[in-house]
Amino acid sequence: MTLFSPMLITFTVYILGMIIIGFVAYRATKNFDDYILGGRSLGSVVTALSAGASDMSGWLLMGLPGAIYLYGISESWIAVGLIIGAYLNWTLVAGRLRVHTEVNGNSLTLPDYFTNRFEDNSKMLRIFSAVVILIFFTIYCASGIVAGARLFESTFDISYGSAIWLGAGATILYTFLGGFLAVSWTDTVQASLMFFALLLTPVITIFAVGGVEHSIALIAETKAEHLDLFKGLNIVAIISLLGWGLGYFGQPHILARFMAAKSHHTIPGARRISMAWMILCLIGTVAVGFFGIAFFQMNPGLGVDVAANNERVFIELAMVLFNPWVAGILMSAILAAVMSTLSCQLLVCSSALTEDLYKPFLRKNASTTELVWVGRSMVLLVAIIAIAMAMNPDSRVLNLVSYAWAGFGAAFGPVILISLIWSRMTRNGALAGMLVGAITVIIWDHYDYFKLYEIIPGFILSSIAIIGVSLLGKAPSQSIQQRFQKADAEYRSTEVELVDNSQP
Repeated sequence: MTLFSPMLITFTVYILGMIIIGFVAYRATKNFDDYILGGRSLGSVVTALSAGASDMSGWLLMGLPGAIYLYGISESWIAVGLIIGAYLNWTLVAGRLRVHTEVNGNSLTLPDYFTNRFEDNSKMLRIFSAVVILIFFTIYCASGIVAGARLFESTFDISYGSAIWLGAGATILYTFLGGFLAVSWTDTVQASLMFFALLLTPVITIFAVGGVEHSIALIAETKAEHLDLFKGLNIVAIISLLGWGLGYFGQPHILARFMAAKSHHTIPGARRISMAWMILCLIGTVAVGFFGIAFFQMNPGLGVDVAANNERVFIELAMVLFNPWVAGILMSAILAAVMSTLSCQLLVCSSALTEDLYKPFLRKNASTTELVWVGRSMVLLVAIIAIAMAMNPDSRVLNLVSYAWAGFGAAFGPVILISLIWSRMTRNGALAGMLVGAITVIIWDHYDYFKLYEIIPGFILSSIAIIGVSLLGKAPSQSIQQRFQKADAEYRSTEVELVDNSQP
């Protein structure tokens, strides 16, 4: 690739833009609250798009289109599950979590919230939840670095080692500088880029094939099974795919966006924006894989790379169908998806190390300036560990990403959800729920009982453990219940206002 190729120039402009946003956020970051949670200042649009972008990584533009291309429309069940899960998360958790974290000691992280919500003087909840976050998210970060490196490696024909530093460097820099504000502002740009790419690409592909009806007819001729929504699936498989939606309740990088909203009043507007963005993006990504089948059937000579690696279907369609400058923008959308998720994962790990381990155990009286710089140092530390893992892209540790989503969903999801709706929940109940959820996921994944996705039994057993242990133990203190009632009343006042405002 030449030095001044459209692709290289487009990527360079995009990366420089993200770094500039990082410097602007650096100037807006005044204290540790700003660095970790943006001073709880995010409006509806940034909250919505940031939550979406941090959720949908390179999987949205590579993994899911590749699965649809290879196996057909039956793979789209996972998209249905994610849409249902995301909507329930916005409806049941988002507003409540924003209120409860502020009422419970202005908690900046999930471990901080667990500790304050249940008055856990033993700090067991803080330690266990912080360790879970660090283990799973460091692995997640390594996976994101591998995805970015693979993109640079294949696009610019450079060595894997060089591609790692190019792919991760900009993300690490703007996260280091601007913290949560940089991550949220860049997420908004990245979400817009992903939206543009996933609407434009399938539309142009359909035109290139000759329309929707012709595309379906082409697929029916040679791969009719790809049109079957239930191909190769039984009821357990469908439930497993839909079960992915349960993971949303426990994902720290998504929940942090709810906690950072300007107020719980902004959540309903953010929910509408985020769900519209998500539904359209998932329709687009399914369409890329599906109509890509028809396109490469019509043009088999152009599909050699896709035949070798089905996850390249979006990349090859962008390269073949578009002007090099437009293709460069579309390819930047893949990098945007990877960077948006990687940056928020780095920041959540930094938050856990700084707010949940360094501050309470090493420097209780640390100044806000010290905490900000410790937070930045932790971003670098986690990044270095993740890069070391990513240096061997075939390392077994990266396979753990396949159930990290389930691990967070089962360990944290029921604890978050029940803590927001049930005042009788106790500290021991929360700890039991985390342990049971995490252990169930690990054991179930190892033995693969009934071929059922491990998040489903993990979520159910965790919920049972929380309720059972809470009811068997002593009721929470009066101060805990008073804080719950205060937060609950504040949240419900918003619902009343919304109903009143909707009346003619």
